[in-house]
Amino acid sequence: MTKNMTDYISIKNLANDDKPREKLAQQGRTSLSNTELIAILISNGTKNKSALDLAREILQLADNDLNNLSKMSIADFCKINGVGPAKAISLIAAIELGGRRKKATQSSNIIKSSRDAYHFFQPLLQDKNYEEFWVLLLSKNHSIIKPYQVSDGGISHTVVDPKRVFKAALEHNTSSPLYCVITIPVVISIQVKPISNSHTN
Repeated sequence: MTKNMTDYISIKNLANDDKPREKLAQQGRTSLSNTELIAILISNGTKNKSALDLAREILQLADNDLNNLSKMSIADFCKINGVGPAKAISLIAAIELGGRRKKATQSSNIIKSSRDAYHFFQPLLQDKNYEEFWVLLLSKNHSIIKPYQVSDGGISHTVVDPKRVFKAALEHNTSSPLYCVITIPVVISIQVKPISNSHTN
């Protein structure tokens, strides 16, 4: 305990250049490390740990991998002494915003290949820990009408009712190839299945 108290340095006692908020304001967001960005999000530390100390522990729990961090739950974050539900929720919300920004900035609304479909779905599905089955409904000119989730399942499989797939396609007047997307934990597998207007039942 004495060692922890001796080693503990409050952010308030750091030079301005080393304080995350001040550093961001003066040098810009790209100048901050992942630890410093997380420290800003969790805002404050505890009696014996600064926000920077907590941020380091959070990254260590995620093996210093941002992909692992994005998959952590409230319970996972709360395993760290000093991180409660409020801090965990703030982190998860920030991670979700980052994922939505990536999806919103995608360059094209036109899907010409399975690669385009993959890039559309990746931000949406990359952090799933269980299988889901989606279809991407396209108009005649291959622009996106909407993504549609058909089913979700467990770690190893999901059940798909073909009638739901064709019903969604027909209700939205889909006339272009239908991109069927199966999420597999860690990997997103995309298969292309054409749909024709002859499927009316």
